[in-house]
Amino acid sequence: MSEEPLPSWVTWQQRPFPDANLLLLRGRQPALVDSGFVGHAEQTAAWGRAHAGPIDLVVNTHWHSDHVGGNALLQASGTGIAAGTPEAEAIARRDPGCCAAEHLDQPVAPYTVDVPLDDGQILRLGDADWQVIRTPGHTPGHLALWQPEERLLVVGDALSDYDVGWVNFALDGPDAAATALASLKRMADLAPRVLLPSHGPIPADTGTAFTTALRRAQRLVDDPAGAVWYGARRIFAFALMIRDGIRTDEIEPYLHARAWLTDAARLLGRTPEALAAELVGSMLRSGAVVLQDGRLRASAEHTLIAAESLRVPYPRAWPAATR
Repeated sequence: MSEEPLPSWVTWQQRPFPDANLLLLRGRQPALVDSGFVGHAEQTAAWGRAHAGPIDLVVNTHWHSDHVGGNALLQASGTGIAAGTPEAEAIARRDPGCCAAEHLDQPVAPYTVDVPLDDGQILRLGDADWQVIRTPGHTPGHLALWQPEERLLVVGDALSDYDVGWVNFALDGPDAAATALASLKRMADLAPRVLLPSHGPIPADTGTAFTTALRRAQRLVDDPAGAVWYGARRIFAFALMIRDGIRTDEIEPYLHARAWLTDAARLLGRTPEALAAELVGSMLRSGAVVLQDGRLRASAEHTLIAAESLRVPYPRAWPAATR
């Protein structure tokens, strides 16, 4: 990254899982990019108000639970919600698969999308114009935001300083990894000055970040089984984070009941029971999870979630869209 600071109208804050980073674009039309996890919706909304007053618009890079969790609360106070057209249309239909919430067992409070976004569309966010860049892969509706004058690129979960987004072959098909790689190449061609990822720090060197990300994304293309394992580890670690761990005697029943694990087992040619045992064992050996006080917990830095905040319906039980 250039030593030049972010523009004065950009406020950015890194947050640990299970939330996405905060990115606020201030001005006459204050906008928030993504809204974090439902368990911290109040904190997200309060932060936005403190820095910019009422938020006009939330732009979702994609619909996973750690990016749309504050949508419902903010929308109730008059904030509009914008998202990529494929996800916007599914949300409007109230498809049971919305946000992959039930598949991943990640709660999302019901919301609607007011502004569907298409590739190349120009959005006025704060006081600047941003271009919508379709970047499918991590999800089919994933998008990036490009500010050409300042050469700022919001990348969502497509890449970070340390990783690339996992891909879901079971839901999105066998070409999901190749699609993600193509999206990375498209973003790299923009030659941004600053990358603004949804997780982790702002990369110190955008060129190095893209080189690393492209290499890792190619690995997901070349090793589909490895990509399935990668996704399973990420999903399970997130489940442990939002539940303050899972009791040791409940781990197997929990995993055996998960659609994502059943799908991963099918793709890997294993039984769900065998995959669950392998998953826990490999993550314990790597240190990604630890046994502590009778619970299996994620090792990565994360903030605790109040259990009652998880009690929101799956999309199949969301009320009909009214906006």
